[in-house]
Amino acid sequence: MPVWFGYHMPSFTFPGIPPGRLFDHVAELAGAAEESGFRLVTVMDHFYQIVGVGPETDPMLEAYSTLGALSQRTTSVRLGALVSGVTYRNPALLAKTVTTLDVVSGGRAMLGIGAAWNESEHDGYGFEFPRVGKRMDRLDEALTIIRAMFTEDRPTFEGTHYRIQAALNVPRPIQPGGPRIILGGGGEQRTLRIAAKHADLTHWFPLGLAVLRRKNELLNGYCEEIGRDPAAVERTMATPVLVAATEAAGRAMVERLPPERRAHVRAVPPEHAAEVLRPYLDAGFTGFTFNNPLVSTPEAIAAVGDLLRLVA
Repeated sequence: MPVWFGYHMPSFTFPGIPPGRLFDHVAELAGAAEESGFRLVTVMDHFYQIVGVGPETDPMLEAYSTLGALSQRTTSVRLGALVSGVTYRNPALLAKTVTTLDVVSGGRAMLGIGAAWNESEHDGYGFEFPRVGKRMDRLDEALTIIRAMFTEDRPTFEGTHYRIQAALNVPRPIQPGGPRIILGGGGEQRTLRIAAKHADLTHWFPLGLAVLRRKNELLNGYCEEIGRDPAAVERTMATPVLVAATEAAGRAMVERLPPERRAHVRAVPPEHAAEVLRPYLDAGFTGFTFNNPLVSTPEAIAAVGDLLRLVA
């Protein structure tokens, strides 16, 4: 399977960019990623900025409004949220929203989803924030509904948390079978089981090769339990390698990461990045996402594009 790179935008804080030019700058970065060979551009689905990226009060654009606008400023990259919290939207509405993104982008939408975690914004916006087990139950039901609305004419589903009754989703997605589903999170008891059942792709953080290999093996086993080919679920992750022009720049980039991730990420010059990625490729990972707080200019995006050409 070909290796691909994604450009993820968890931050909308750009020094010197006034609010009136914020989206234009975001679109410029997305366009640079497309031109440099990235296959996917994603944004967070959050309403407050999150710990590890910036202060809660930093700017945050709503995900699907932003993706719809980006669909008109790009031509080839796929577009999605990495990832939508299941608690934020009725799943039928989410399926309709992502179907609309697929239509307006000419068949380039992807649907990212996870169990949600940021309690602060739930409190602020008045969203219910049940315990994690119930959020997982909701995630399983939501994905059942979403897949049905992508593939069936008038699906009906009655669950514990959600229901639909002969639901319409017209126009249908451009992509046959609907946009591919990215499941965020690597919880070994529930999340990976849900991924085996519903996901086209998983997306994990760099946690060290031993941990990632264990998760891969568990996911393979869960797929086999339900008679699904494990190869049907593509494995992707946040990049374990950062492209840095100098050693000092590399140290500064790593220091900006959350403490728990620093040990599992290396910053190296572009010509050495492919060798850092090689063990992850050998472990079965085919997609790697780079975040815009660390890759924040068209020039930096182009440097990662050079890495893409080395790895391909």
